[in-house]
Amino acid sequence: MTAPRAAAAGVVAGVTAAVAHRILTRVVHSPRWARTNHAGDPVTLLEGPAYVAGSGLGALLAGPSGVVASLGSGAFGALDDLVGDGSSKGLRGHLGAAARGEVTTGFVKVLGLGATGLLAVALADRCRPDVGPLDVLVGGGVVAGSANLANLLDLRPGRALKVVVAASVPLLGSPGGRAAGAAAGAALGVLGPDLAGRAMLGDTGANAAGALVGTALAESTGRRGRLVALAVLTALTLASERVSFTRVIESTPGLREVDAWGRPAR
Repeated sequence: MTAPRAAAAGVVAGVTAAVAHRILTRVVHSPRWARTNHAGDPVTLLEGPAYVAGSGLGALLAGPSGVVASLGSGAFGALDDLVGDGSSKGLRGHLGAAARGEVTTGFVKVLGLGATGLLAVALADRCRPDVGPLDVLVGGGVVAGSANLANLLDLRPGRALKVVVAASVPLLGSPGGRAAGAAAGAALGVLGPDLAGRAMLGDTGANAAGALVGTALAESTGRRGRLVALAVLTALTLASERVSFTRVIESTPGLREVDAWGRPAR
């Protein structure tokens, strides 16, 4: 019964996200949600709140862990979107600023994503006798790391959403299938305007999307799987401080074509 429930969560999330995006772009005109993308075109970050609305509602079918992951991570992402000053970039930048006594919104978000991940996994694991406190700690790291990675990928139209869908599909038949369905459904619901270059997830949507996928992964694995996932996420995060993901993608056949699929020709 997991797959049908995952599909139901995906449909609810997708429809809600699409409708929310249309409503928000019509009624919200604050410049706080406006940005300029990599190509110099104006975009709206209202896709992020729309994604959170869709994935949060879809995650209700998955239980409280998915709701906490989506809404909590989205809220901390919104903090950075709305009041972040951009003075420090990347995990190293925020941690370095904190070491100098400067508390950036990015650093607050790092702590918030960690707390959100721990709470989400604790809720997911509360009925599992095969896991303990260490497993919750590692799972929380997976959720926070996934949230951060999705944000690192939100640099070109459709890129982060494609990765969210690709990462969610293998989990649809697993214990975390409904959370994965909500993540993928909401992604498909806002994919059109994202690919068109009219909107982007921002920290709000990207953090929520990644956290929900991370929660689905944590729900579907034990200690070994979580440790492997955390190691991969840590390696990718550290690599992002030195290597441009965009440069790697654009120089790799196959990845380049998939990444560009659906974008209008310029």
